Amino acid sequence: MSEPARTERWGFELPLMLLAGFRSLIDALHAELAERGHPDLRPAYGFAMQAMGREGVTASELGRRLGVSKQAAGKTVDRLAALGYAERVDDAADARRKRVRLTPRGLDALALSAEVFEELRGRWAATLGAERLREVEDALEAVVPPGAYRLDAGSWFGG
Repeated sequence: MSEPARTERWGFELPLMLLAGFRSLIDALHAELAERGHPDLRPAYGFAMQAMGREGVTASELGRRLGVSKQAAGKTVDRLAALGYAERVDDAADARRKRVRLTPRGLDALALSAEVFEELRGRWAATLGAERLREVEDALEAVVPPGAYRLDAGSWFGG
């Protein structure tokens, strides 16, 4: 028999539960990505690939978007390039600069990630109930400030 839900919680538990929920989704995502042909992707790479977007960026811009140094961004790009997810190309607007952009493999991984996140959301809906999950999402949307979806979250954890 399961224990009844607690009615009182300590303040520090909320961020830990939110982090644990985030972590469980990210871990499940990466397990699925590994099963589906992307075993070398890590959470920090996902943040970087999102920050590159479809248009690509300079290493400096990538560092700013991720909240890391240009050198740290460059190391991430080196790893993504070695894995076939990103490439450096000449900047059409300035021949002195290079842009970093996703390869077809990188774009495929992002599309697959979106698909897997939908599947994971479906699992949460099956566990919690679709209406309850919507209530959780609505509640979080009510307390999370606009524009809080930032790609530099990985840097909070040294990513």
